[in-house]
Parts: sequence; structure tokens; C-alpha cells
Amino acid sequence: MLDMRPDCERCGTDLPADRPGAFICSFECSFCAPCAEALDDRCPNCGGELMDRPTRTGKALAANPASTQRRFTA
Repeated sequence: MLDMRPDCERCGTDLPADRPGAFICSFECSFCAPCAEALDDRCPNCGGELMDRPTRTGKALAANPASTQRRFTA
């Protein structure tokens, strides 16, 4: 199951699990759409491709909540 990280690792923007606009690599590094575009859809951590992260809503989100551990460090 995806970790569904709550923020962009590059700029700190919130990435709610129930909304589109998040991008992840195969290691689940998470970025907002503007940062993913600025990174040319390549993860700066592993070099992997950044892809659209699926959303999690309704009962699935309630039963499997998103992570609350933020990854952005200023």
C-alpha cells in the first residue's frame, strides 16, 4: 500500500491523499505538480521517473489514512 506522504519534499506544499496533483517515484518520494515539472519528472533522490500518484478516498482513506510524517525540510 502506498505511504501517501502529506507534503512535497521539495517545497512543502500539502498533498492531500484524496486530491490529484501529487507525483511519486517507485520509492514513494512525493512532489507537487509544479515541482515535478521543474524536475523534468525525475526524482532528485533516486533518478526515477515521477508518475501521477493515485488518490485514496472514502472508506479506503478512512480505513487506511495517509501518513502524517512530513518530509520537507527547509
